[in-house]
Amino acid sequence: MKKYTIETAVGVFVFIGLLCVTYLTVKLGKMEVFGDDHYPVLARFTDVTGLGEGAYVEMAGVRVGKVGSIALDPKDNTAVVKLLIQNGVRLTDDAIVSVKTSGLIGDKYVKISPGGSDVTVAPGGMLLETESAVDLTDLIGKYVFGGVK
Repeated sequence: MKKYTIETAVGVFVFIGLLCVTYLTVKLGKMEVFGDDHYPVLARFTDVTGLGEGAYVEMAGVRVGKVGSIALDPKDNTAVVKLLIQNGVRLTDDAIVSVKTSGLIGDKYVKISPGGSDVTVAPGGMLLETESAVDLTDLIGKYVFGGVK
């Protein structure tokens, strides 16, 4: 009978350990399992070079969301970016959405500059004021070959 008590205790200990590892994996991987506290907003860009899914969205220097997906609109060949914004953050319809680089050659992220309008964007709505990514290699090429005046 003592053998079964030790085996049961070890089994319970291993089960609790596996639950802890699963919880840490979900939290450190920033996965949402039990609910999503974000709402989607769309933005249309002419160029999103270097921006990837999962890149962070920033407003006033604070992370307020992430990039959910990036797709090409076949009608006008523009990039449609789905932004997942935290529920507590409200965006106005005249907010400016820009693709920026952290550092000189760092990762791309989305910066939202708030507007002054009282009209908020509904979940699934479109932000119309956008600024595309600046490609450093294009700028260097223009400078080297005399395209910059």
